[in-house]
Amino acid sequence: MGSLCKNQMRRFVITGAPGAGKTAIIRQLELDGFSVVEEAATDVIAAAHAQGRVEPWKDASFIDVIAKLQRDRQMRASCQRDDVQFHDRCVVCTAALAVYLGYPFSSFLAGELERVRKKAIYQKRVFFVRNLGFVTVTEARRISFEETVRFEKIHEEIYRDFGFELVSVEPGSLAERVSMIKGAVCGAAA
Repeated sequence: MGSLCKNQMRRFVITGAPGAGKTAIIRQLELDGFSVVEEAATDVIAAAHAQGRVEPWKDASFIDVIAKLQRDRQMRASCQRDDVQFHDRCVVCTAALAVYLGYPFSSFLAGELERVRKKAIYQKRVFFVRNLGFVTVTEARRISFEETVRFEKIHEEIYRDFGFELVSVEPGSLAERVSMIKGAVCGAAA
């Protein structure tokens, strides 16, 4: 189904605040046959936890570790021959995380943002999954709903600052949300 929309490879970002339902959407798109590129931050946090670091986000290098893993995953995924690829977040999200955590952009992060912009790695239309009105705390997601709303606003501003168009994926059933995304992607290819 990744070749449902006959065209050259297009990389779409699916993003939003923590707990909005991005992972469920990504999993369903993958089950439906689309190529997906996994989110990096959750894996970086899990690895840090396994090494005994309880709050890795308190280290400024956290941002660059995420950005490097995102770059590596994006570049490996570039070798795939799918028409459509969905990315669970991208380096623009990492820039939003840096702002949220109060970290300045490192030279690596700034360079990655420039590479992505200059090479037009991602489609300008980004699927912005809206919060569900609550957030479930997990090992990697230790954020209140109020903080999620604040992070959502930062996310929106950063994406717009970098010239992306946000396509809102409003709360609804998983099937409704996935159908909306597929319709927008395939409709854009027509």
